[in-house]
Amino acid sequence: MLTFARLQRLFREYPRQFWLLLGASFIDGLGGALLFPFFTLYVTARFDVGMTTVGIIFGIFSISAIVGSAIGGALSDRVGRRRMIIFGLISSALITLGMGFANDIRLFFVAALLVGLFANVGDPARQAMVADLLSPEQRADGYGLLRVVMNLAVTIGPAIGGFMAARSYLTLFITDAVASTITAFIVFLFIRESMPVREGEEERESFASTFSGYLVALQDNVFVVFIIGAILEALVYMQMNTTLSVYLRDVHHVPTQRYGYLISMNALLVVLFQFYVTRKTRRFRPLHVIAMGAFLYAIGFGMFGMAKGFAFFILAMLIITLGEMLIVPVSQSVASLLAPEAMRGRYMAVFGFSWAIPATVGPLLAGLIMDYSNPDWVWYAAFISASTSAGIFLWLSTRTRKLDANG
Repeated sequence: MLTFARLQRLFREYPRQFWLLLGASFIDGLGGALLFPFFTLYVTARFDVGMTTVGIIFGIFSISAIVGSAIGGALSDRVGRRRMIIFGLISSALITLGMGFANDIRLFFVAALLVGLFANVGDPARQAMVADLLSPEQRADGYGLLRVVMNLAVTIGPAIGGFMAARSYLTLFITDAVASTITAFIVFLFIRESMPVREGEEERESFASTFSGYLVALQDNVFVVFIIGAILEALVYMQMNTTLSVYLRDVHHVPTQRYGYLISMNALLVVLFQFYVTRKTRRFRPLHVIAMGAFLYAIGFGMFGMAKGFAFFILAMLIITLGEMLIVPVSQSVASLLAPEAMRGRYMAVFGFSWAIPATVGPLLAGLIMDYSNPDWVWYAAFISASTSAGIFLWLSTRTRKLDANG
């Protein structure tokens, strides 16, 4: 757990630009945390549609996010991290406003397509900037601190968003757009470009070769197997912010506000203990840490299909949160360590696919189960997927010694 004295030492340990990036990320994350946990509830109530339609919307969003992330990752290695972050923030603010005012489900589909495309062009740049600013030894802790900041936003956001949503969902969209705009101004005014300068380069990489650089990442066998395992565990985690709210409401009659409390509890625990957990796992092999996290996902998410009563749901969320604290910062650090310096943006973009692909198919598959079968099977399938992911990471740890130190 972070004490005040520890926070003072941490502040001196990391560069000022890193803290500025974290502060800007908090503001942007707070806007998203107000809106995203209630997005599924908004769509089903506003347009009177089922979870299958919600799954299609998430699928459209995620397919366009893959394209946007690929473009952003390549361009962040060419034109710089800072420009891509600012462009993504301003674009997503404008389109989020349009989404809030959409009064037809077809317009909402279009808005989802555009938000996915433009909101994600800056994500690989932000991840790459963290790696640019920190030494390899600091990166797992640095990504852990980024998680603390983002989850501090999620701790505050859903509780406030629940009250706002009870009065007007539109205010959530407006607030998210304002937060993104403020963040863009902070990045523009205070954060410098961090992209490494490659000295001795005779000519600049062409646009074609910039994008063809993705083939290098996709031919990296260790990286590809790592991504497959990450996709399977993200497929499970994705249900927490999409399917779970509707499942608890419709199957167990849990009020929306109580769901908000579960999400806030998850985020608060990350704020309090993420850095401690990341430091304590340094002595273990990173792939073993990630495998343990995936196994905890299997237990925690599987409990939702078997447990009855809110107390058991709290226990399930505690187990999931511990798994999350093991998986996320270490996975980000592993992805950055596997990436060549000149291709860091593109590797982080491909790593982003491990979230975008599950977001494309996960809510849709869960929606089909929710609408046409026993809803408990969402969580049985989650148990199988997370267990398989844990097995992949354990197998990969026997095949590579690239990651013997938890970087």
